[in-house]
Amino acid sequence: MNQYFVYITTNKLNTVLYTSVTNNLTRRMFEHKNKLTSGFTSKYNINKLVYYEIFSNSIDAISAEKKIKGWLRSKKIALISEANSEFQDLSSRPEYNSHHERSEGSHRDSSHGSE
Repeated sequence: MNQYFVYITTNKLNTVLYTSVTNNLTRRMFEHKNKLTSGFTSKYNINKLVYYEIFSNSIDAISAEKKIKGWLRSKKIALISEANSEFQDLSSRPEYNSHHERSEGSHRDSSHGSE
């Protein structure tokens, strides 16, 4: 089964939010943390995963990404806070690898379509 992830990352002080989509969240977070791609995330030290949502198809994932990107910062913060009120780095939690693989955990699972 294919999985697609819409995710929000931030920097150490939670001052910058970055929303994107990927089909491999583990790889993408490795790239962010190690600054393997130049651009916005490297420039602003975006390397803390604070929210992700899982989709079963790319069309729904891209649609959700565009919707979130259009939101005001306050609405994005409310979304993050709902699942991760302390803005912890979800990628550093022990259950991270198994949770994003199985569509469980403190994130939203939209594998049955967008909301």
